[in-house]
Amino acid sequence: MDTVTVGRRKASVARAFIRAGAGEITINGKEYKKYFAEEYLQNKVEAPLKTTDTVGKFDISVNVFGGGTKGQAEAISLAIARALIIDNPEKRPPLKKAKLLRRDARKVERKKTGLRKARKQEQFSKR
Repeated sequence: MDTVTVGRRKASVARAFIRAGAGEITINGKEYKKYFAEEYLQNKVEAPLKTTDTVGKFDISVNVFGGGTKGQAEAISLAIARALIIDNPEKRPPLKKAKLLRRDARKVERKKTGLRKARKQEQFSKR
């Protein structure tokens, strides 16, 4: 069975394809430890599997685009968590308790005209 789910974070969109297997995780055709060099991002990707004790039971292939590395890692984490629930609905309570099913909707606020950034203004000069 091949389960496909989507995860999003900031400007990143991740599609996760999950099937029973030896535990390989590939992201855009690369092994995930090569795609994410930082260990904290690797842990972010592994978090749903560690929470549900399914490390090494699924082969996961992910297509991700947009945003930066942290946003991509969090989008992948959400996509994997959603796929694990479709595979086995009993895994929902531990994932929910670990807050891995929340879609973080925060995005960069747009810059407004007349301001330097979204909210930063020119310094006021009294004289």
